[in-house]
Amino acid sequence: MKIVIDGFGGDNSPDEVLKGAALAVNELGIDIAITGDEKLLMQRMKELNISDSHIELVPAEGVITTEDAPKSVIKENSGTSMGKALYYLADGNADAFISAGSTAAIVVGGTMVGKRIKGVKRTALVPLMPCLGGGRYAVVDGGANLECRPEMLQQFAVLGSIFMEKTMGIEKPRVGLLNIGTEEEKGRELEHETVKLLRNTPSINFLGYVEGRDAPVGKVDVLVTDGFTGNVFLKACEGMGILMKQSLKSMFFANLKTKIGALCVKKQLGDIARQLDYKTIGGSPLLGTAKPVFKAHGSSDAVAFLGAFRQAKMFVEKNAIEEMTSAIAALGVKEEA
Repeated sequence: MKIVIDGFGGDNSPDEVLKGAALAVNELGIDIAITGDEKLLMQRMKELNISDSHIELVPAEGVITTEDAPKSVIKENSGTSMGKALYYLADGNADAFISAGSTAAIVVGGTMVGKRIKGVKRTALVPLMPCLGGGRYAVVDGGANLECRPEMLQQFAVLGSIFMEKTMGIEKPRVGLLNIGTEEEKGRELEHETVKLLRNTPSINFLGYVEGRDAPVGKVDVLVTDGFTGNVFLKACEGMGILMKQSLKSMFFANLKTKIGALCVKKQLGDIARQLDYKTIGGSPLLGTAKPVFKAHGSSDAVAFLGAFRQAKMFVEKNAIEEMTSAIAALGVKEEA
């Protein structure tokens, strides 16, 4: 298996990309292609004492930034590290793609270069979030589609369910539709029409309406919503995580007694920190593409990249794309331009 990664995507590239790739080669037994400035990559590999065994360097010029138009990755910026990686995947040279670069460019490029699964109306970005018990739940969509129709949310539910089952090992993932309440009359027309479709989708384990507080406490495995609402939800969760972290820090370092108390629960605090750390999650898949595309966190280090490689490897090994293709076909929807 070979996975291609954008060597210059993210805040800590290329060093952390290279170190993450080395970890993945040793721990996962995969081949890796890294795109970018070949001379610089070779120099950094030598300085970091990273072997070139099972690592291929693919020459590329320039980097896609958040200032660049997302669509530029397809043509005028197709020779950049991200563009080269996407076309490397599209040409069949790799089994999956990873980048910690511009989210918008990954969504547009992954969809247009990697193509969509036949019948898929829109691709969806699927961040994984921590919940009680040490597990993870998927938010579908996390921000790729600000406006959605019921049929799109139905597809998101199916795609997200397959991802959680195949990649995260959850049998019959619980699917919930995000709403402002669980009562039938609550919500917009979008939720009212979507819930009808989801209740008549036999391939998913649909629970019905759920509220935002239900996901973090572990009541659902797949949280379905439109990209606008999903992104607001995600940012609110991130903010609460920062609030909790800073509050605990202020409390435990207030005086000598609280500092002693912190030492007594040091292990437990470490466990909480690890559970909330994005590095332990890996990447966010772009579901609905005909080839596996993963978005790593922009601040990913070597461990986080290793997690993304592990996730992509599992996704490919479990034939998730084939499962998704069959499931979308079973819905009987027409492909959308």
